[in-house]
Amino acid sequence: MKAITTNSFYAWILAARPKTLTGAVIPVLIGSSLAFADGKFDIIPALLCVLFACGMQIAANFINDLYDYLKGSDRADRLGPERACAQGWITPIAMKRGIAGTLIFSCLMGCALLQQCWGRLPHGGWELILLGLLCVIFAFLYTTILSYQGWGDLLVLVFFGFIPVGGTYYVQAHIITADVWVASLICGLVIDTLLVVNNYRDREQDALSGKRTLIVRFGEPFGRYLYLGLGIAAALLSLWFVYNDKIEPLAFIWAPCVYLYLHVLTWRKMAAIRSGKKLNSILGETSRNMLFFGLLLSLAFFARINKTIIAPMYGPAE
Repeated sequence: MKAITTNSFYAWILAARPKTLTGAVIPVLIGSSLAFADGKFDIIPALLCVLFACGMQIAANFINDLYDYLKGSDRADRLGPERACAQGWITPIAMKRGIAGTLIFSCLMGCALLQQCWGRLPHGGWELILLGLLCVIFAFLYTTILSYQGWGDLLVLVFFGFIPVGGTYYVQAHIITADVWVASLICGLVIDTLLVVNNYRDREQDALSGKRTLIVRFGEPFGRYLYLGLGIAAALLSLWFVYNDKIEPLAFIWAPCVYLYLHVLTWRKMAAIRSGKKLNSILGETSRNMLFFGLLLSLAFFARINKTIIAPMYGPAE
């Protein structure tokens, strides 16, 4: 890699970890597509949700980068991608300013969303203030405390599943349905595969650093099959939408089943590699699979509503 000027624009791009933004956008996409399928889609709240989610993801990345550097967790034998503070790309003082800036941006997007929804929600909008505060608080708690105690996977289900999917749907439809709960769980399971492969790759270094992830606690075979099981569970739960007539049976084949096929192929590669930096390629494939799942499931929702609208227009005349 070419020399990177300290605190340069390019250094900040690397520190933001753009590839992780997939995990921020997918929940909003799924929540919005479900709102569209229910005839509740509202583009302004949807866009504000995207901006808020991306801002919070970048802020969390900055917090993680700085804290791991200060704690000494970014060891010389690190297997994952290089980190900005540890490499000297961003100074700690500048990173603190970056954290403040991204949090302010996210809060501004949250305030704009609140202005759009104030008085129209069942609790007036106070519930959005609570959710926003939780997102900010746990962005710090995850990196500083909870990830070291093995809470990461549960927090992914909450903050990459139930809150962003449910919140995105809620600000557009002003209600929460059973479909939203199921979609939130599915999304959380799919995104958790990215955390699992991270923790699977770093299990030995995490153990030395005192990071008690589930894979450190229960071992390599547990992590390997947890990764596989998450994808299978997400695909099977998608049958809920076939049962509730939200997606066509054929769409289940080209959406969740295509994802599951890719997921199993990636898992087989992961199981063959087992350890080392080569697992970074599995990280890339997992991110790709997540993106495919989000896009394909959303398209399945769109296809169903389009058929519902268009079919009567071209049906036989009475």
